[in-house]
Amino acid sequence: MSLMEHLGELRMRLVRIVVCLIVATLVFYLGTDTVVQFLLAPVSQYMPLDESGQVQLNVFGAFDAFSVRITVALWTALVATAPITLWQILAFFLPALKPKERKWFVPTFVAALCLFIGGTIFCYCIILDPAFQWLTDQATGFATILPEASQWVDIIIKFELGFGIGFEMPLVVFYLVMFGVVPYKKLRASWRGVYVGLLVFSAMVTPDASPVTMGLMFAAMVVLYEVSLLAARVGLRRRIKRQSSHQTPRRSSQARAA
Repeated sequence: MSLMEHLGELRMRLVRIVVCLIVATLVFYLGTDTVVQFLLAPVSQYMPLDESGQVQLNVFGAFDAFSVRITVALWTALVATAPITLWQILAFFLPALKPKERKWFVPTFVAALCLFIGGTIFCYCIILDPAFQWLTDQATGFATILPEASQWVDIIIKFELGFGIGFEMPLVVFYLVMFGVVPYKKLRASWRGVYVGLLVFSAMVTPDASPVTMGLMFAAMVVLYEVSLLAARVGLRRRIKRQSSHQTPRRSSQARAA
């Protein structure tokens, strides 16, 4: 393909991504109240409720409610259209890959999608409750918390995105080892430094600064890191076996010819 053809394909795929994002944003904007109630469900016990049991947050400015709706709709649309975005990005680079490299295309797409969803589910089901309990407990004895819509929704979105992105780490480690960027033995021998890095990363992606949520995130990252190393080790062993099996017939044919 020529340069202009590459640029044309890139433009086409970017247009698809943007159109899907705009449509999804409009849809989620109309259903923002439902999305917000869903996001706040794990922490509803720490927030004021109306007579029907729905969470009622506070807004203190004329445009705050609109700002919250736009923010929720946009971020929800980004997550909902992430499979389409990721697929378009990978499909753009697919023609440049060699046949042996293309076999990683679909598994990479599926693994990245599953890991991101797994991270958001882990955060939603396990992290949000202790995180908000810790935050609300800090006001005990001297203050009353008035949950501001923009602030609390922003915290939840940061949590979800942080864990979703963090759970992509095994995929990165796996490919670094499989493509020989970082040797497996070096990663295994440098586990102390890696663990410190994971601890720092866990502190960065947990916006509440709670030792509980940071500890849970760190534990999850350690498990994922070890699983990624195990998967890389299995992959390397299979590669070595395939290479040795290909070399054995070649050696036997050379011996017969001699």
